[in-house]
Amino acid sequence: MKKIGNWHKLIKHVFLIIGAVIMLIPFAWMILTAFKTKSEATQMNPFIIFPSQWRTQAFANVVRKMDFIKLYINTLLMIFGRIICAVLTATTAGYAFGRLKFKGRDLCFSLVLFQMMVPVQIFIIPQYLMVSKLGMLNTIFSLIFPGLVTAFGTFLMRQAYMGLPKDLEEAARLDGCNIGQTFLYVMMPLTKSSMVALGIFTALFGYKDLMWPLIANTNQQSMPLAAGLAKLQGQFSSNYPELMAGSLIACIPMLVLYLLFQRHFIEGIATSGGKL
Repeated sequence: MKKIGNWHKLIKHVFLIIGAVIMLIPFAWMILTAFKTKSEATQMNPFIIFPSQWRTQAFANVVRKMDFIKLYINTLLMIFGRIICAVLTATTAGYAFGRLKFKGRDLCFSLVLFQMMVPVQIFIIPQYLMVSKLGMLNTIFSLIFPGLVTAFGTFLMRQAYMGLPKDLEEAARLDGCNIGQTFLYVMMPLTKSSMVALGIFTALFGYKDLMWPLIANTNQQSMPLAAGLAKLQGQFSSNYPELMAGSLIACIPMLVLYLLFQRHFIEGIATSGGKL
């Protein structure tokens, strides 16, 4: 039986390694293409994987064409604004749905779940009209606007609050705390890990958002990284080494963020029972 268990473990690890390699192939291909010439990147020979000579010209060209400092600043402002709004709204709404009893609670939460089930593209036209009526197109606020509230964050925080024991609220009530004090001083500090996970997920979702920034911002001075990189792709042809070089430069902050907060990524997925 022990020998059979070892074989099962070996097979499982082999499949996991194969899956990891398959997921890493696009990233490796991006790195290799960034150091190739345009002709090498577009040739059809599948057996030529590595560049004949490692060149950094694509990186120099893309840095010269694009103002990466401005793109990074716009992206950081967008992410910071979305994180603040998402954590504030999702924490309060999650506590209300998870711990409070009020009329229409289940119906309201069903509407939140419905928002998670439908494609986000459905909300683009109403959001664009709202931002346009406010006169905030081509601004940082227009980038933050879709992240003012988050259905995923509300669900995540609700699950976190539902996992806390009821004795904490009863003890706070006996000590004379009202609902606001119980939430602020007792319950919210215990969900700090879920709040950090929500912030990381919000940063990740905002960082890779492409469609909305291209719609709400036509001015390159207010574009984030993802939308700015899309401008490198031509209508009829693309310089793939430069496109891959720009994508590689744009990936660096997210790789650093993941390495620093890897544990919170895993905790957030385990807490919500969801996936990216």
